[in-house]
Amino acid sequence: MAAAPGRTVSATRSSVASATPKRDTRLDVLRGLALITIFINHVPGQIFEHLTTKNFGFSDAAEAFVLISGIAVGLAYGSRFQPKAWLQTAAKAAKRAFTLYLAHMITTFMTLALFLTGAWIYHRPGLLCEINILAVLTNPQAGVPSLLLLGHQIGYNNILPMYGALMLTVPIILLLNAVSPLLALAVSGTVWFLAGVFEIAPHNMLIEGYWFLNPLSWQLLFTIGIVGMMHVRRGGKLPQHPILFALAAAYVALSFAWVVGQLWGFGNALASLGLPPVLTGFDKTFLSLPRLLHTLALAYLVINIPAISSMLRRPTDHPLSILGRHSLNIFVAGTILAMVGQVILYINNHDQVVGPVFVVVGLTAQFAYAYYLERKRQASSTTEPRSSSVSMIPVPVRADHQRGPGRR
Repeated sequence: MAAAPGRTVSATRSSVASATPKRDTRLDVLRGLALITIFINHVPGQIFEHLTTKNFGFSDAAEAFVLISGIAVGLAYGSRFQPKAWLQTAAKAAKRAFTLYLAHMITTFMTLALFLTGAWIYHRPGLLCEINILAVLTNPQAGVPSLLLLGHQIGYNNILPMYGALMLTVPIILLLNAVSPLLALAVSGTVWFLAGVFEIAPHNMLIEGYWFLNPLSWQLLFTIGIVGMMHVRRGGKLPQHPILFALAAAYVALSFAWVVGQLWGFGNALASLGLPPVLTGFDKTFLSLPRLLHTLALAYLVINIPAISSMLRRPTDHPLSILGRHSLNIFVAGTILAMVGQVILYINNHDQVVGPVFVVVGLTAQFAYAYYLERKRQASSTTEPRSSSVSMIPVPVRADHQRGPGRR
């Protein structure tokens, strides 16, 4: 006798669920934590900003964002990459880069609209002098094309252009890694060093200087994430040694004491060594070595402390898992909300009650939006969600900011 259709479907789903490895949610959780800290720090002038991890070390959420992105790319592209299909990989990476470009355009022009509206309605022209907006308004004929060509970036709207540029390097990184992981790291490290020493970076069009985050420098951290993830997927292990652990812990402790104790004067002693600033400074644009080492030291500690790895492994329906699973949508929404918050705080003269209340409301809205996206995804899906059984490399989440000593 034939089985009932309902039972057949149920049995099929059950067998698929049992055959499908459980999703490793640690990367989602880390993305969620990064989104929260980035949002908090993109609404400066309120008390929560002082509690985020940007105040306790050399690196911040931008470094974590890029390292997490590299790991995610290694997970998504690495296992299926074949040198003979290089053009297909390049097309996929270019498509993703274009999506990031569109997302950046949305946040950029929404930011302009919000600041212009706030200045007009509340008669606060000072808003137009904030976050690199004035250069566009004083010369719109050149300003708008500069925005479209990424030659001018509004403050707090500069991560996505760098990330989009990094996506265009994915086929090259994967091709070099297919030849030799050490070759990929060597080429990437050389580009990072030359870009830092000779200050090679995309130039701004409207104002002096370079992109706030130079992709030629930041690609090293991105490459480390990709190469490390693919090494683990092939069954390899990351170096583990008590001495390395002690060195990483000592460096993190030194960074903590340096930032908390405001010991930036010691940077002059490093500069007096006569080495290139990229090796001794704290510049964010060119990802100076102290910042890079701090990110890697934190990552090494997190990888080698099982309790942290277990803490990051949450159920798939955990709020942080859901938030991180829709990272691009939430990042765009969070950026727009943060710009709303900046306008509100400016109008209210950075009121110490308004700021924290707005942050709480903004985070609540982002979680609600993430749950909406998740329900929409589940409703439109006819198959089980894709999952990964690969053990992801946990990395630290740091807070993003754009101010402080050494162009931090």
